[in-house]
Amino acid sequence: MAEKIAFIGLGNMGAPMANNLIEAGYALTVFDLVQEALEDAVAAGAQRADSAAAAAADVDVVISMLPAGRHVEDLYLGSGGLLEAVDQTTLLIDSSTIDAETSRRVASAAGKRGVAMLDAPVSGGVNGAKAGGLTFMVGGVAEHVERARPLFDVMGKVAFHAGAAGAGQVAKMCNNMLLGILMTGTSEAINLAVANGLDPAVVSDIMKNASGGNWALNVYNPYPGVMDNAPASHGYKPGFGVDLMLKDLGLAMDSSLKNGVATPLGSMARSLYAVHSRAGHGGDDFSSIINLLKGCPSD
Repeated sequence: MAEKIAFIGLGNMGAPMANNLIEAGYALTVFDLVQEALEDAVAAGAQRADSAAAAAADVDVVISMLPAGRHVEDLYLGSGGLLEAVDQTTLLIDSSTIDAETSRRVASAAGKRGVAMLDAPVSGGVNGAKAGGLTFMVGGVAEHVERARPLFDVMGKVAFHAGAAGAGQVAKMCNNMLLGILMTGTSEAINLAVANGLDPAVVSDIMKNASGGNWALNVYNPYPGVMDNAPASHGYKPGFGVDLMLKDLGLAMDSSLKNGVATPLGSMARSLYAVHSRAGHGGDDFSSIINLLKGCPSD
């Protein structure tokens, strides 16, 4: 518990993850480009820093949660200067969802400086982050994973060691491709049932307990009013944005091309999310894809 932590990136996922660490008694220094996010973290008990490098100075662990690979690379290797600011005993944990190649490149640079680094993207959405129920998919050295496990236990329900550096990102990429496919398929099924006069809550309950059961039906129903805590019942905000799902599906499609692996359903899901984003719904939760499929705008 004596460990001091720097947390970089206080967005929809990062902020509740940081809050859970604060509530568990860890001393956090935080940095984000959004001042309101910094103020909220300070109100929760964190110390604020004026830069990422300042936050990372004299800490035991750095956790970053950023939007894309270019942000991660800039933070650690570019203008953020973080890799040069940390001590060799500091453990770096990047929980951003990015391409595996960038993750491996940053980890390699850290290794050349003698600094341990893990890629540890998460699954579970905003509600999972708030509840400390995330799933961590971790790439890196087993010894370093075990060092980080107490932190994963605070922020999540389980942490899987997927393999060497970059393996966590590969696992997350595959998971989110499947999630995008499942959400579009679940939305199609509910829409079809409603068009035939069925109650969306009733048909969802039936499918949850039949062979069509999946995560979207169990905890993240896309139809408004079926689940009180799902983004669909709150105007599809907040949540995991359409543009973020589109980014993750793009990572999967890039990998499928590089590796010569057929992903026709993933490609179709990406196309649907691209259309939905271009229609102005990039900031809505990804479950709002149901509105594209039934031909009406998001509320």
